[in-house]
Amino acid sequence: MHGDKKFIRNIRRDYLKDDLLEKDISSDPVKQFGKWFHEALESELVDGNAMTLVTVSGNRPSARIVLLKSFNENGFEFFTNYGSQKARDIEKNPEGCLLFYWAEFERQIRINGLLEKITREESAEYFSQRPRDSQIGAHASRQSEMLASRQELESRYKTLQEQFEGKDVPCPDFWGGYVLVPDYFEFWQGRPNRLHDRIVYTLKDGAWLVSRLFP
Repeated sequence: MHGDKKFIRNIRRDYLKDDLLEKDISSDPVKQFGKWFHEALESELVDGNAMTLVTVSGNRPSARIVLLKSFNENGFEFFTNYGSQKARDIEKNPEGCLLFYWAEFERQIRINGLLEKITREESAEYFSQRPRDSQIGAHASRQSEMLASRQELESRYKTLQEQFEGKDVPCPDFWGGYVLVPDYFEFWQGRPNRLHDRIVYTLKDGAWLVSRLFP
């Protein structure tokens, strides 16, 4: 039985694919992220831009998968409904964490920082590039609110399809982007015998300090 404690505790493998050494990394964590990220995309991983977003409301953390839509030295961007649980969390506590995990490369990247809304113009620009069905879906969803049935959601979607027929679908006021402005990165590379590589970048006085952690 797969729920058996002994079975689960015996699930293990060794990590043999790569290493992460100070001599090989960039002094800029965003550039180092870009190197790993593009390697993941070039290998055609499924949802290579998927990341876990962790927010906190009070003392209760909440995690979910979102999709990275852009990144640069200013931060890491994703889009959502501003009425969602994550948005309510961010309004109360802007501290957030992103986690990328690429099992095929035996790699993780953790990024901590502050979450901020991007401008309406930036959100509208990205919204205009989305597939039309996704645009209508954004209007149809009251994300994180109680839903009586699947039929109710599909009915809302159909009504909006008819409403917007022959028209451009505008970006809803309740939908848009956030950017996580980083102050901490951790790059994790699996290694044999659980002696993993962990390289961290910490922002101090406008400069990135690089150090290594025990695995």
